[in-house]
Amino acid sequence: MRYLLRKLGFYAIAAWIAVTLNFVLPRLIPGDPVQLMMARMASSGPVTEGQEKAIAAMLGLGHGNIVQQYGDYLSSLFRLDFGLSTTYYPTKVSDVVEQAVPWTIVLVGLATLISVAVGITLGTLAGWRRGGRLDALVPSATFLAAIPYFWAALIMLYLFTQVWAMAPTSGGYDETYTIGFNADFIGSAIQHGVLPAATIVLASAGGWMLGMRNMMVSTLAEDYVVAAEAKGLRPRTVMVRYAARNAVLPSVAGFAITLGFIVSGSLVMEMVFSYPGMGYTLLQAVTNNDYPLMQAIFLMITFAVLAANFLVDLVYSFIDPRTRQATS
Repeated sequence: MRYLLRKLGFYAIAAWIAVTLNFVLPRLIPGDPVQLMMARMASSGPVTEGQEKAIAAMLGLGHGNIVQQYGDYLSSLFRLDFGLSTTYYPTKVSDVVEQAVPWTIVLVGLATLISVAVGITLGTLAGWRRGGRLDALVPSATFLAAIPYFWAALIMLYLFTQVWAMAPTSGGYDETYTIGFNADFIGSAIQHGVLPAATIVLASAGGWMLGMRNMMVSTLAEDYVVAAEAKGLRPRTVMVRYAARNAVLPSVAGFAITLGFIVSGSLVMEMVFSYPGMGYTLLQAVTNNDYPLMQAIFLMITFAVLAANFLVDLVYSFIDPRTRQATS
């Protein structure tokens, strides 16, 4: 219980710091976002003082001194009111995010889980039977791990849309279909998502395999593994319960960060395929200086990473009880 309370306190402080930084950073950006919006609107006619105040409220900048603005910001945050998006004006930021999140969680989330599962499984077997046929895949895994996402995405896009014409070139679904739980839309979404998902798995599974394989080789030399083998335990028991259980610990910590960043999506992948997820939405927000949308997405990414790390800390303490003892 003491371990849990200490972790909760740490993440609560980290969350408050993230919220405060999210309030401060846009105000440190050179230029006044209100003036930028007024300059855009001035092209279609003069801007009144009332419109200037409305723009400030829309951008979530509040009113009065910095303390009052911070209070307005926290109040809006508790109401999940991030203002209006200037990119998709007059749509609310919460509505824009609500539309983009499911695309990223389903596609990037499933692809990430598949790549981690495949990579750790292959790494475990390659490390256990080092020098075998599966271990011969290490050079190929090294090559795949070194491939940048954008390069892999461009190659996949060229091969499967231009050379063989097997997949759509962009988007998340055929816009002639109505979004909903119907066969036409779901089939179209799957067809559009296969290529981006394959890009993520191809570019990331090799890294997970290499990390797990190297940790397995190192763990197999430990005394407790040698002792387990000397006791005559079944090879599978030694591999899973003694070697893999301890070798996977660094991968669990890395998976926490990866899991948190699922919310932001794979920015480059979504940009190449014009996939309507959080990464593509963030790109549009940055391109158009959409401060309210940027703040909301950055905050979501931060809280997702903190939540993922907290959950993995709990799992880590279950896998390795020594972590609880070290902090008790």
